[in-house]
Amino acid sequence: MSTENTTVLLVEDHKNLAEAVGNYLESCGINVDFAYDGLSGMHLATTNLYDAIILDIALPGIDGFEICTRLRQDAHLATPVLMLTARDQLDDKLRGFSTGADDYLVKPFDMPELEARVLALIRRQRGELDSAVYQVHDLEFNTRSMQVTRGKDRIQLSPTCLRILRILMRECPKLVTREQMEHELWGDFVPDSDTLRSHLYKLRKAIDKPYDVQLLETRQGIGYRLAAPEDAD
Repeated sequence: MSTENTTVLLVEDHKNLAEAVGNYLESCGINVDFAYDGLSGMHLATTNLYDAIILDIALPGIDGFEICTRLRQDAHLATPVLMLTARDQLDDKLRGFSTGADDYLVKPFDMPELEARVLALIRRQRGELDSAVYQVHDLEFNTRSMQVTRGKDRIQLSPTCLRILRILMRECPKLVTREQMEHELWGDFVPDSDTLRSHLYKLRKAIDKPYDVQLLETRQGIGYRLAAPEDAD
């Protein structure tokens, strides 16, 4: 998968290790934010959008088990969490999974393995391990051939509109907030406020305007979603 606009949070109190991991991931094209204690990690995780969180267990303030529990139960955060720790006992691993962790990597580790595990979690979260064909009502997107059709019509879209459509079809019928969309499209370097609106206008014009059934919904001030008639609320 492309690592463009991918950002992870690394919560690790050993600064030399954190720097080494951060440098490696950034050399792979992944943006990294750092926290060196539990409270800072909690704050960053709940106030920013990340594609994954790499979380040490033994942290000052709040340990990784407690952080993961709070992120899942209190913040209802679905961001993939990989626990990174020196604890290699089965009980520790089981406890990590029980708090909501998605994967567990024991120190010492190889950097390429860490990268591979993080990217696998992100692909799974984004649904990129699923079928390459998305369908909503009579709208179909083959992500291998990058062909979009509605009914018998072939629809031509710009690369950005294709990315927006893939996100919306992947999440259908859930709502995608403007912030989530902008983060996945552009990461921390979001263009001016009219850019997303312009692309969505072009997308709606292509996939909806010629047809009786409208699929693309805008929830003013909240976000966007694709919904078939049977999913309308």
